[in-house]
Amino acid sequence: MMNRILRILNESNRCTVLTGAGVSTLSGIRDFRGKNGLNKEFRGEMIFDIDLFYQNASYYYNHTRKFIYNFDEKQPNVVHRVLAILEKRKIIRSVITQNIDLLHQKAGSISVREIHGTPSVHRCLTCGKTYCFNEVREKLKKEKVPLCDHCLGVLKPDITFYGERRPENALRNAVYAAKTCDCMMVLGSSLLVYPAASLPEMATANGARLIIVNRQPTYLDAKAELRYDDLKDVFEHIEAQL
Repeated sequence: MMNRILRILNESNRCTVLTGAGVSTLSGIRDFRGKNGLNKEFRGEMIFDIDLFYQNASYYYNHTRKFIYNFDEKQPNVVHRVLAILEKRKIIRSVITQNIDLLHQKAGSISVREIHGTPSVHRCLTCGKTYCFNEVREKLKKEKVPLCDHCLGVLKPDITFYGERRPENALRNAVYAAKTCDCMMVLGSSLLVYPAASLPEMATANGARLIIVNRQPTYLDAKAELRYDDLKDVFEHIEAQL
């Protein structure tokens, strides 16, 4: 049955992929809602609450030192690797991701739409000066809260916090990719968080074929032409055929 996924991909000219936290867990990055999710230790929504960040940025940085600021130690897994290869072969047109771990880019994917923002850039809340991820990671070895070298303002990642607007350009590109693709793969997402959850429905409404690989059920399972549970098994099979 797994050979059918390769046939569909090879028949596609404009495949778009939506990835969620299930892809990241294969690289050892814990999700929030899963069996061993971070929500069992603390309330994830508080970490990314913009009002709380403005009041006390140390809450965010205390809880993310070992969750976000060690992403450089994590390596792309078989899903990231295969998607990068399929993009180079022009089978996949773009990757829309809910993840903020930068692993798609690390694996070699170029067309990545980060609809929940990115930690690759941090901005000073006072003067607007920007810093890259590695600069902030180094600052956190010495500072509880990373501060701007120019004005000593607090640095905030370009991750979209609760209470902030989604990155308009990334979301606009994601909607366009969903509406114009001829195949969409949903990988490691239970489609519970909007607006990401609406993208596969946009795709199927415009005639796209739908493939879902996710351990938990989704509201679009009945519309999927192919439905698998195990990401690792599926993508190891695809990798072996490439």
